[in-house]
Amino acid sequence: MILTSIDIGTNTILMLIANVLQDGTIKPVRDEHTIARLGKGVDENRMILPTTFERVLNVLERFKNISDESGSTRILARGTSALRDAKNQSEFTGFIKQKLGIDIEVISGEEEAELTYIGAVADAVHKPQPQNFVVLDIGGGSTELTEGTGFDVKAKRSVDIGSVRITERFLKSSPPSPQEINEATGYIHSLVQGWPALPDTSLFVGVAGTLTTLASIDLALPSFDREKVHKHVLTFEAVDSIFNVLRTKGLEELKQVPQILPERADIIVAGVLVLLEAMKQLGAETITVSDRGLRYGILMKEIQKG
Repeated sequence: MILTSIDIGTNTILMLIANVLQDGTIKPVRDEHTIARLGKGVDENRMILPTTFERVLNVLERFKNISDESGSTRILARGTSALRDAKNQSEFTGFIKQKLGIDIEVISGEEEAELTYIGAVADAVHKPQPQNFVVLDIGGGSTELTEGTGFDVKAKRSVDIGSVRITERFLKSSPPSPQEINEATGYIHSLVQGWPALPDTSLFVGVAGTLTTLASIDLALPSFDREKVHKHVLTFEAVDSIFNVLRTKGLEELKQVPQILPERADIIVAGVLVLLEAMKQLGAETITVSDRGLRYGILMKEIQKG
């Protein structure tokens, strides 16, 4: 059975088309992503902008065509932080339903955390002994931290800090001023300071664009390579070193960094800052990068329903 999952995030829209086998195995057919910036202006205005309606429609129309051509029998679309915050959420989801016939389910931060966790650990839970995981998902509008054993989620947290939100609120200069960095750092710290220290027995996993971009930079990849990025281990020292380079660059300079997508250049510093503060609070010396996450979790949850 071929199914499609679409993760409609604040910054990026990701689509996974996969052959889902009876034993629960997910075999990817197509894996696509586009930076659509759904959440542009949402933090300030609590509204999805009119121009965003058409921009996201174009992305989803292209994704639907790919899904249909791939023989997918169903599209499972989930919206996250920007749609949770937007006052015109129902207007937007109704617009997409009318134009494309796609039902977008807007999920809570806790649901997002659980689905992301399930997707991130899916290829690592079949070892003889149960594995403990802590999964960090830095999105455009929110960040989720989830703890569990195997597929069994024990605790989940979601806070309203993300690369787009922090950029729009604090990092308004390019490059950001020391004062802007300090204010952003203080705000992030205020929201993660209650997080407990990372358990010694847990594998710390990070998902989403900030992490995969950092892995690409750390590996000095000439272009994105999913196989090399997936399961790459980043040290705190490496992340801190990369941050101290990126924070000194203006927007045009960031766009020239080979491993940074031009559409991500304006928010990458904020994303790395969130990661640094999370690692400090958790006492994490390393984090293992996963190129999986919510889109995989959506399909895994569907499998579990039977």
